[in-house]
Amino acid sequence: MNDWLKFEKNDSIVTLTMNRPEIRNPLGEPEDVKNFEEASDLINNDRDVRCVILTGAGKAFSAGGNIKNMQNKSGNFSGSSVALRERYRFGIHKIIKAIWNIDVPVVAAINGPAIGLGNDVACLADMRISSEKALFGVTFLKIGLIPGDGGAWLLPKIIGMARASELLFTANLIDPKTAKEWGLISDFYKDGELMEEANKLALSIVKQPPDALRMSKKLLREGMGVSFDNILEMSANMQALMHLTEDHQEALSAFFEKRDGNFKGK
Repeated sequence: MNDWLKFEKNDSIVTLTMNRPEIRNPLGEPEDVKNFEEASDLINNDRDVRCVILTGAGKAFSAGGNIKNMQNKSGNFSGSSVALRERYRFGIHKIIKAIWNIDVPVVAAINGPAIGLGNDVACLADMRISSEKALFGVTFLKIGLIPGDGGAWLLPKIIGMARASELLFTANLIDPKTAKEWGLISDFYKDGELMEEANKLALSIVKQPPDALRMSKKLLREGMGVSFDNILEMSANMQALMHLTEDHQEALSAFFEKRDGNFKGK
């Protein structure tokens, strides 16, 4: 990884910061795939990590794709339709999959505008909170495009089909108050308080038994696309494993002794 995607680990919390503040943190450069895939692998292979905070540097979370490159037909937006398709499949889509495939809970701390692809990236997180200065938009139609990175699947699952359709078809921006009312974010905070609140949320998550935490996220994700019977079967299999862990016994002891558990991922 390089300075574009900052990777900071503090105990069991990793903070990933998209760091192109001068151009509002667009995504899609060739190095972005490598950086996000490396970050995802580091997180998934480190059993000590229990939560990730994803945020942006400067005044924006992410303004999406690089509009100037689109206009100039340069960089990722050059060449034939076949070449463009492949760049989506092996570029942006790999970034999306790297974030989506993070095993531990992800909190999006949306510090400013999350527009187009930026909004879709925020939707990849398990929880979203924002600054009072954030704005949210699904503005693909405004520039003659469609959601090209999974947003048409993600957004309706979060805010419902009617709200998702309204955001997409009007290309309107919504403020944090509206985003909270619609269920796009859980809450919003004063600009200087966002990361403090994100870390508070992360700290409440990392108190949980790490293996059960990862499996719980897996169940929620699988529940988005499989039958109820399949979820019941997966739940039985995972629960059987959890009953035989040391962390389960520690959790029971902590419950009866009215104390916090000391979980070791065993």
